Amino acid sequence: MRTTLIAAAAAVALFAPAAFAQTCSPADPSPTVVLGTADSGVPNRLLPSGCSLDDLIQDEVQWGSQAGFLTHVSNVTFGLMREGRLSVTERARLLQAAQASKIGTTITVKVIGFNDFHGYIKAGEGSSSNPGIARMATRIDELRAKNPLNAVVSAGDMVGASPLTSALFKDEPTIEAMNRIGIDFNATGNHEFDEGKAELLRLKQGGNHPTDPYSGKGMDKDLRADGEFAGARFDFLSANVVDTATGKTVFPAYGVKRFLGHQVAFVGMTLEATPTIVSPAGVAGLRFDDEADTVNALVPKLKAEGIESIVVLIHEGGFASGGINGCTGVSGPIVDIVKRLDPAVDLVVSGHTHAAYNCLLPNSAGKPVRVTSSGQYARNLTDIDLVIDTRTRDVVSTTANNVATGTTTAEAAYLTDLVAHYDALAAVPKARPIGVITAAISRTANAAGESVLGDVIADAQLDATDDAGFGEAVVAFMNPGGIRADLPYNAGGIVTYGDAFTVQPFGNSLVTMTLDGLQIRTLLETQFAGCNGQTQDRILQVSRGFSYSWSASGACGARVSAITLNGTPVQPASRYRVTVNSFLADGGDGFAVLQQGEARLGGAVDTDAFEAYLQANPAGVAPGAQNRITRLP
Repeated sequence: MRTTLIAAAAAVALFAPAAFAQTCSPADPSPTVVLGTADSGVPNRLLPSGCSLDDLIQDEVQWGSQAGFLTHVSNVTFGLMREGRLSVTERARLLQAAQASKIGTTITVKVIGFNDFHGYIKAGEGSSSNPGIARMATRIDELRAKNPLNAVVSAGDMVGASPLTSALFKDEPTIEAMNRIGIDFNATGNHEFDEGKAELLRLKQGGNHPTDPYSGKGMDKDLRADGEFAGARFDFLSANVVDTATGKTVFPAYGVKRFLGHQVAFVGMTLEATPTIVSPAGVAGLRFDDEADTVNALVPKLKAEGIESIVVLIHEGGFASGGINGCTGVSGPIVDIVKRLDPAVDLVVSGHTHAAYNCLLPNSAGKPVRVTSSGQYARNLTDIDLVIDTRTRDVVSTTANNVATGTTTAEAAYLTDLVAHYDALAAVPKARPIGVITAAISRTANAAGESVLGDVIADAQLDATDDAGFGEAVVAFMNPGGIRADLPYNAGGIVTYGDAFTVQPFGNSLVTMTLDGLQIRTLLETQFAGCNGQTQDRILQVSRGFSYSWSASGACGARVSAITLNGTPVQPASRYRVTVNSFLADGGDGFAVLQQGEARLGGAVDTDAFEAYLQANPAGVAPGAQNRITRLP
């Protein structure tokens, strides 16, 4: 009997609130003790301890089981009855109300989600609508305060393609900021692999970069005892990225967080198409498996561990209209992925497309599952509540709401010093003037897929490689995904290094190669969604003198026409010197034909080429004419 009582007491402790601290209301307004929605009819009263009877019941906190709550009420009321402060009848009524209240039959866990942060730690950098990490932290803390049972999660691209304040320091500032916030899990996105597995492992495990002088420049309280970068204190997750040499995942497939004794699994999933949009060097030796198949294969393992509450953090997404909580006309890869998911999955937090949405999409059983995305750059956070049945351990309902971070939100004091520290270190290289423009230059594309900034960047790359000994290029192509921001018009049109870096943050070098006219046609025909494995249109920006047309209704392989160079048709058998960045040169974004290029010659870093172009035009560079690509019906 004694053993049974000890086991019961242990079970109550397991499912009791983590911080079981008595709180007293100086003037409790309740005339009777109400447990949840069940009115016991027992008059509330002030006790010698200074607490009211209602206070002692502790029905306002979450309990991990109904048995735990009932045992607590039984113990409290029995003690009061023995002291003569509660009658036998009143005790019975309180126990009946506790049973009727259903308190402890469910718990609510708050999941706070975000995606595609991309190192936007400094407010206003990269975009005037960027709220910055300190405001993001304030919103996270506000949401956390609503429920101590919470998890903060990222659906990937936390780092990579970052503005200078983070990127100059190898994105260590972003990791340190997330450490201070205390996030729980980050599912690795494609941009986490921009610099390869070894660098990504360093961001997790710590240690300074072996060659970069800007590494390990954090504040003392963020560094290791030896003064080096400390790495992430949260888990990186990726269930579908396998090291082919070992057959094991690069990072854990999932992480588990416990709430009053109940386990919630967070499964991390990286974009399967990562090898098509990351430099091949960044994914060498890695295999990226199908997202839905990988999740489904994990479900039996999780269930064997007694886990019934499953959240998928996936760096793949879709598009929808209707505002940040809309789901009108939802489309994109996430729809098919969810349609193939095991019904055991209770929530999908997605990313990659930088679109905000809040959807209910059918799973493999045709039942709706909540699918969210907060957008990009911490402009929004997703506030999600999971209601978990404490008996079955499964999620019985989910609600979600995307909330704006806001650019006027107060900044969390525990992050302002970190941002200021790195901003000061970056101030000199960031503020260095590198040239002049005559007006703001936008990356927004027209119907043909051409942008005025794309024109300018392609021209700069051609300028850097058209001379004898430097490549003798006749045309340059620029991938639109490598243009990360507009070029703003500052006072006097001055362009700073920080402006240019924000536009092209990858540090790619230029590569000039020889292609024949047929290969150039293949290159252009590879741009369109549904053709040659492309999942979306990726219209290459082209340099001056080069033009072509494409038909939106044409069949794959036959969409492009009228390809000319300086007014002369490009001939299939003729050979041309072509410049691209190193990402494209290695077949990035699915442009595999560029791997066939011959007589390769390396060139300047893209930002250096852009700076040289600005300096070669001291009167100011104007926005491009946006007239090189024509879209036909």
